[in-house]
Amino acid sequence: MWLEVEGRKVFAATGGREFDAGQPVVVFIHGNACDHTVWALQTRWFAYHGYSVLALDLPGNGRSEGPMPDSVEAFADWMPKLLDAAGVKQAVLVGHSMGALIALETAARHPDRVSRISLLGFAFPMAVNPELQALADSGAYTVVELMNDWMIAKSNQIGGNRVPGQYLLAGAIRLVDRAPRTALALGFRACNAYQGGKAAVAAAACPAQIIAGERDIMTPLRAARGWAQEFRQGRIDVLPGCGHLMMGERPDETLDALKDFIAG
Repeated sequence: MWLEVEGRKVFAATGGREFDAGQPVVVFIHGNACDHTVWALQTRWFAYHGYSVLALDLPGNGRSEGPMPDSVEAFADWMPKLLDAAGVKQAVLVGHSMGALIALETAARHPDRVSRISLLGFAFPMAVNPELQALADSGAYTVVELMNDWMIAKSNQIGGNRVPGQYLLAGAIRLVDRAPRTALALGFRACNAYQGGKAAVAAAACPAQIIAGERDIMTPLRAARGWAQEFRQGRIDVLPGCGHLMMGERPDETLDALKDFIAG
């Protein structure tokens, strides 16, 4: 479906069913240089089990018009406007990587709009390697390959995809390559500059879940475990043998963890 936020078009997938703001709503927020397609399995299950779903293309990404907000805080203040445009008073926020930071900061800034948060591939600080930032700033294609090499666990790069005939690494590379390099560079900069994580965790009053990959080298498990203990109502679900892109590497297990937290 299309929404208009601040005079600009925003695209959101609804999991294959018509959106109904009268049902419980789950909003899925993708990570840097991705789009709504990373949530295909998870959004479809919730859409067919009593929930309405909005899997966003963030401004300046996917089908949504830009410009892209330049900070996590700006994204968080944009989220209530998105909910208003959809006629939603309160929603569950599910965010991956940069999207996890956005979900967390939104819950801290706008607690009345968020019922619970699930943070996938989350840690703070979410520092970005300076060389990776420089490559993104230059527009080099190398940044796409490096990002995905770090994002997907090595054992999951060489086969064994749950969908026969699909190659996870190549698909992820193609997805990130479709995003404007300017959006990729800005997303890296926003993640690296975000300093509000500790205060946001302390302020978040709603139930919070972290879904962590055992082999995630971008947001390491040890950091995720520590932050899970800091939430007032926090829990962590660890996916064995999984890297940072858990929706693709362990789609069924990711869905199970979300179902247990949101629908359980």
